Amino acid sequence: MAKNKGARIIITLECPCKNNNRTNQENNKRKKGIFRYTTSKNKRNNPSRLEIKKFCPYCNCHEMFKEIK
Repeated sequence: MAKNKGARIIITLECPCKNNNRTNQENNKRKKGIFRYTTSKNKRNNPSRLEIKKFCPYCNCHEMFKEIK
């Protein structure tokens, strides 16, 4: 029998920049859009929204990715 996952849920992390006002020459070569990561968290240990610093290939820098609904 399979065990149930318990308190772990799958969440989506989204870059807040959304390519707004990026003027570097390298960024002009990048495609536009919204980049998202998926991960899991324990909702008992972390009931609030999660924020993790990750690399965004669209804005070509490390940004604070925030959990979305």
